[in-house]
Amino acid sequence: MPERKIPITGHTEMFGLIATPIRHSMSPTLHNAAFEKLGMDKVYLVFEVGKEGLEKTVEGLRAMGVRGYNVSMPNKAAVMQYLDKISTASELCGSVNTVINDDGVLTGTITDGVGWMQSVASEGCDVIGKKITLLGAGGAATAILVQAALDGVAEISLFNRDDEFWQRAVEKTELVRSKTNCRVNLYHLEDREQLRKEISESYLLVNATSAGMKPQEDICLVDEDMLRPELIVSDVVYNPMVTKLLATAEKAGCKTIGGLSMMMYQGAESFRLWTGEEMPVDYCREKLGL
Repeated sequence: MPERKIPITGHTEMFGLIATPIRHSMSPTLHNAAFEKLGMDKVYLVFEVGKEGLEKTVEGLRAMGVRGYNVSMPNKAAVMQYLDKISTASELCGSVNTVINDDGVLTGTITDGVGWMQSVASEGCDVIGKKITLLGAGGAATAILVQAALDGVAEISLFNRDDEFWQRAVEKTELVRSKTNCRVNLYHLEDREQLRKEISESYLLVNATSAGMKPQEDICLVDEDMLRPELIVSDVVYNPMVTKLLATAEKAGCKTIGGLSMMMYQGAESFRLWTGEEMPVDYCREKLGL
């Protein structure tokens, strides 16, 4: 991050991120670049906070009038009990990654699903009223499932292995069905013929698992012959930027969307909720060297 051009004064407004471990996060570079570009007298910091110190931290930030902050692991679910209001998306996901402080009233929401929806829209793809196939049932997958259903995706076919996330997937699909107008189907990822069928009927396929992420670069959950040129393929993984899934999809002639856009746009949504301004995403991407 280049030297700060706007001096820190008694009027500088603080934002931050509470999680552990978190010193590696790109969020300070992202948000501070946006503040700098827009000439805002604000600063974004990270704080190593786990569940044991979470309640005191939330009350301290409230007492200091900190306008907003992000929350990451292991605090995304635990923080909800200390907040005054929870968004519908966070209620359905069971987690919060963004807190907004309105004169002492703390509202928690989650921007991961919004970030994915915006990343898709930014590529000229309209998933509203259409069917998508979603791989995974972890945190990122749940956020995408919930936001897509809330925003008006007509049908979602969710695939997951019969692992520790399976029961979570069962519970979340039932909850989303009951709270939205979206048709949600849940299948075992091991059922390859069902996966082939659902992908063949879908407008878009999204991988929301860690498959393809370092050090699992050689893993791809679908076969090339399951893909067709008309299909749009999205991956939430952004390291590497071109996963094996995206490389396979490109070879099959599909339009592809990498995980970096989701990461940028979920941060941009937090920024908008705190400041009322749009984050200069392209400028911030440049500052991150991406």
